[in-house]
Amino acid sequence: MFATQLVFVMPACTAPACEKRYTPPPPFTDAPAAYAVDVRDDGVYVALPPESERSRTASDVMVETMVAWGVRAVFGMVGHSNLGFADALRAAEQRGELRFFGIRHEGAAAFAAGAYGKLTGELAACFAIAGPGSTNLLTGLYDATVDRAPVLAVSGQVPSKAKGRGAFQDLDLERVFADVATYSQTVLAGSDHAELMSQACKHALGDRGVAHLVLPDEVQVQASDAPSAGPAGRLGDPRVAPAAESLALAIDRLRSAERPLIVVGHGARRDMDAVVRLAEHLGAPVVTTFKAKGQVSDHHPLGCGVLGRSGTPIASWFMNESDLIVAFGASFSNHTGIAPYKPIVQVDSDPLALGRFHPVEVPVLGDVGVTANALVDGLGHDHRSTDRRPEVAERWGIWRAEKASRATDDRGAGVSSAALFASMSRHVAADAVVCVDVGNNAYSFGRYFEVERQSVLMSGYLGSIGFGFPAAMGAWAAVGDRRQVVAVTGDGGFGQYAMEWTTAVRYGMDVTHVLLDNAELGKISKEQRAVELDVWQTDLANPDFTAFAELCGARAWKVERADQLDHALAAALAHRGPSVVHVLADVALL
Repeated sequence: MFATQLVFVMPACTAPACEKRYTPPPPFTDAPAAYAVDVRDDGVYVALPPESERSRTASDVMVETMVAWGVRAVFGMVGHSNLGFADALRAAEQRGELRFFGIRHEGAAAFAAGAYGKLTGELAACFAIAGPGSTNLLTGLYDATVDRAPVLAVSGQVPSKAKGRGAFQDLDLERVFADVATYSQTVLAGSDHAELMSQACKHALGDRGVAHLVLPDEVQVQASDAPSAGPAGRLGDPRVAPAAESLALAIDRLRSAERPLIVVGHGARRDMDAVVRLAEHLGAPVVTTFKAKGQVSDHHPLGCGVLGRSGTPIASWFMNESDLIVAFGASFSNHTGIAPYKPIVQVDSDPLALGRFHPVEVPVLGDVGVTANALVDGLGHDHRSTDRRPEVAERWGIWRAEKASRATDDRGAGVSSAALFASMSRHVAADAVVCVDVGNNAYSFGRYFEVERQSVLMSGYLGSIGFGFPAAMGAWAAVGDRRQVVAVTGDGGFGQYAMEWTTAVRYGMDVTHVLLDNAELGKISKEQRAVELDVWQTDLANPDFTAFAELCGARAWKVERADQLDHALAAALAHRGPSVVHVLADVALL
């Protein structure tokens, strides 16, 4: 008689082969355990060992440390080389300490975690198996790296005894991640597991980049009673004041300017109150880089929209008319549109950002908010700047009339971008998060959508197609319980991670996806024409995205004409859960 712990009852088998037997498993190390069975008239009985109580492991120590450092969301895929760490995540989720989102492709996990960091400045994690699971993370992690967003990446790894011997999915992951990560370490059996996780979290937050840990299979399940660790005493206040000499030079230069222009980059996103205070003190117009769209309202009396190729003619006008540029947290990359021949005061907390592409007249190393307030206090009322509010209003009047005219364009080949983004400007919540993909949809969004207090997320410097929808999942994980989340993509971008729509449905993500479908990689076609090449291989074979979304379990509205936009957008935004506004767009009306 077997001392069974569990009994599996099956219909009895009377064939001669159905006798009590024990068959050893195949000689594989990952084969399941085999147990003695007893075939009886009333079923098949299996002798199972008593269920053991779950013990604390090195993975638990690391997950508890992640949580202490503020990680509340993890995006990834559970697989054979990360099961120990996955179980620690499961236990933490059961305790209510974090949420895990199982994605369909690891690239989406990295984009989602990066978007979480871009939006909040806080840390989210992405999680993958050894080999291809980890290499799939790289594009999203490069996006986070170049956009200075904190992300924690955790990779499973083959067992240490198999490492370096050409085992299945055996890659040198530290070497693979060396370029993308500011910190990358393999966690060994004898490591201080809490300390390594603390170091990773500290580097991600302090360096505003990617930190990466590699976890060999056997280390994940190693028993441990070590304490976790947290951030107390490990991070200081980053708000550094500028040197007195640099500040004095900047104040002197501003004091003599009659038509200063303030340019705001993404690096100023946490300090806009101070920057707007300076603008209002001077009566100076404010333009943003495309990546900083939304940091100052287009309805502010001094807000002039985006500068550069995806921007407004208002911003270009004031750039041309200025006699001094004061730039806060801007990269000066080739897409910003900042005129390098103008006198420039550049303020940035990163010393390497100052004068990165060309010398500037007054480089100021300091925190944006601290420096902007110091400029106001140092200037007082002793300045020559004239109030440009009336001129800003006049320029907006001209541009809004032009936008209204373009919104009526109709060639019978789909909806124009001007009409779509005019409707979105009316319906999207003032404090929404809008995640924008790469392509003509992004350029048109920058040009036509009028921001109030929305946060705009994009793949700024990497410019990676496919960013938009996974980013919306990350934004929803961060603020979806209190803010509207909208994704704007083209059909080419959405196609990169289309199956993540099932992820949104699975977790009930309240994301409204505005999908511009022109059956073409429209931006590439435009570039081919611009250099007098034939348009080649840019057409797309698309499904009916409305039907696709509904098959996945979401709501969807198809828009074929501009007069359908308002109803579809209002209905989709009001729906609680994932929804699609599928816009058949005219590729030529940008």
